[in-house]
Amino acid sequence: AKAEPKLKAEFERRIAGKLPSNFDAVIADYKKKLSADKPKVATRKSSEMALEVINGAVPETIGGSADLTGSNNTKTSQTKNITPDDYGQRYVHYGIREHGMAAAINGLTLHGGLIAYGGTFMCFSDYARPSMRLASLMGIRSIFVMTHDSIGLGEDGPTHQPVEHLAALRAIPNHNVFRPADAVETAECWQIALESEKTPSTLALTRQNLPTVRTEHSAKNLSSQGAYELAAANGEAVVTIFATGSEVEIALGARDLLEKHGHPTRVVSVPCFELFDQQSDDYRKEIIGNAKVKVAIEAGIRQGWDHLIGTDGVFIGMHGFGASGSIEQLYPHFGITAEAAAKAVETRLHG
Repeated sequence: AKAEPKLKAEFERRIAGKLPSNFDAVIADYKKKLSADKPKVATRKSSEMALEVINGAVPETIGGSADLTGSNNTKTSQTKNITPDDYGQRYVHYGIREHGMAAAINGLTLHGGLIAYGGTFMCFSDYARPSMRLASLMGIRSIFVMTHDSIGLGEDGPTHQPVEHLAALRAIPNHNVFRPADAVETAECWQIALESEKTPSTLALTRQNLPTVRTEHSAKNLSSQGAYELAAANGEAVVTIFATGSEVEIALGARDLLEKHGHPTRVVSVPCFELFDQQSDDYRKEIIGNAKVKVAIEAGIRQGWDHLIGTDGVFIGMHGFGASGSIEQLYPHFGITAEAAAKAVETRLHG
């Protein structure tokens, strides 16, 4: 220890579970770049981009995937494969064993000095849930990357399209479920996941490309509030639209239509229910607001949304299983479009 004081300090930092002192600055610089570049990419790609930055700044991360590395985008330039001949690397190919992967992530996390994450398809969280639940019960920093998070994954059809999975994971106590809307929110959600020493995280990420909706840089991590106003109404809001992930883009489109028809409409992005529920009563009341019509848009089931929109709120989402088809076919087929949302609001306002 005396001969290598820097090595000693680094070892003690990792064992204590603390992040490098420059971590927040690294993320802040990266967010500035994203707001300027405005990438249009799937949030699974946004996650890979964030991990490229994170894995370079946080050397104790160990990634992996349950036989879906190319689809989950969990591997970066820093994470070489762990093999029988080389245990000194930072990436595990777990094979098709989601439960085992999640258990191994927990084990690596409990060991200390390491931050472990692993990926699979969102629908296959069913296989991993017992270990995900135990991570929550133990209060540890395990991170689960769940891509292909909705009917937006397309032609694989309803066997692979998550419908009830967001609600099921949100039901687990002490578990942050993030569904970011763009590359900026994805970076923020990763930052929170890494900083949450006593709470595991799930990141629900898209297959389809999404535009950058956070085009103005904010030094504050807005996702840490769980929900925040993304677009204000032109005047006193008559309509508030809440949305997550890929449906935030749809919410903004519906807002434009409603504003053109003279209905002042605000949009609230809700990247994390659990963090929003932890905010002050005053903040929650401010964000929920008192608009005449409250709408939620999410390509999943309604369960969990009533605490934001009320039992009389308008829900645009899934009411059953998905179907095999392209995203261009499926979203209109299930009525998850800006036009359908605006029409439902008009009906409520004039009904």
